[in-house]
Amino acid sequence: MRTTTLGSKGPEVGVIGLGCMGMTHAYDMNAPRDDDTSIAVIRQALDLGMTLIDTADVYGPYTNEELVGRALAGGHRERAVLATKVGLQLTDPTGGTPTSPGAVPNGRPEHVRRSIDESLRRLGTDYVDLYQLHRVDPQVPIEETWGAMAETVRQGKARHIGLSEVTVEQIERAQAVHPVTSVQSELSLWTRDPLAEVLPYCEEHGIAFLPFSPLGRGFLTGRFSSFDDLPEDDFRRRLPRFQQDALRANLAIVGRVRQVAERAGITPAQVALAWVLAQGRYVVPIPGTKTPRYLADNAGAADVELSPADLADLDAMPAPEGGRY
Repeated sequence: MRTTTLGSKGPEVGVIGLGCMGMTHAYDMNAPRDDDTSIAVIRQALDLGMTLIDTADVYGPYTNEELVGRALAGGHRERAVLATKVGLQLTDPTGGTPTSPGAVPNGRPEHVRRSIDESLRRLGTDYVDLYQLHRVDPQVPIEETWGAMAETVRQGKARHIGLSEVTVEQIERAQAVHPVTSVQSELSLWTRDPLAEVLPYCEEHGIAFLPFSPLGRGFLTGRFSSFDDLPEDDFRRRLPRFQQDALRANLAIVGRVRQVAERAGITPAQVALAWVLAQGRYVVPIPGTKTPRYLADNAGAADVELSPADLADLDAMPAPEGGRY
């Protein structure tokens, strides 16, 4: 796989990474968890050059890091650029999702200091390559949280630190304390909000941009044609865009993606990922999957270069019906 770097000063990574959340969290929770397959997928990702492996402490809850740690044991750790997150605290012992009332921001410095050690223990490593603030805590000045994040770098527990779901103002405030290596936010053909301000700022300042849900939480692949196609215990059933009326309207977006895919001789997922990759030199999408076949399909998008006409068609697609959350 071709490579880029995490911004102008970060490590080299494959241009497509792997998001591990869905292996233990949020999606299709009634289905049996197949940890052996998930571990195989993580290792296959490394073999394919998808070296950025993304997790978070609250995923699972608190089991996703353990799974990733097992996958990277036995000599695989040095092949990965390992990223995890801090800054959300579960209030619901069943876990919920990071965007549900079951989790609240916690940016207190003492929480950061405690959490990095807990994450390293679960991951079975001495350091993470990228430690990210999952959400800004409105009750704590970002300078205080970011100062504690910077401590993890000085202590050698993290090589770089990044932000998630932030504004330009918040990036600037953090930058005044310690360099921001990356910003992670949702970006896809049906979620383009970062294109207005955040992504251009990152591009100008040499900050990596890590799109999560670049496949529209699976919708852009064409897997879902109705609300009933969603697994019963799946948090997408609570999202506005997946409600039946909105979903029916949003199928027009999938139809446009399929047209481009047929023209280019690739899959809809590869179209969606190639469009995201085209948005900047330091854009590294982190699609999630638990399936080896889908992983290989996603990796293949790294070799796709959409034509100007295809990009224009995709850029002109209508906005989706329904909000993100």
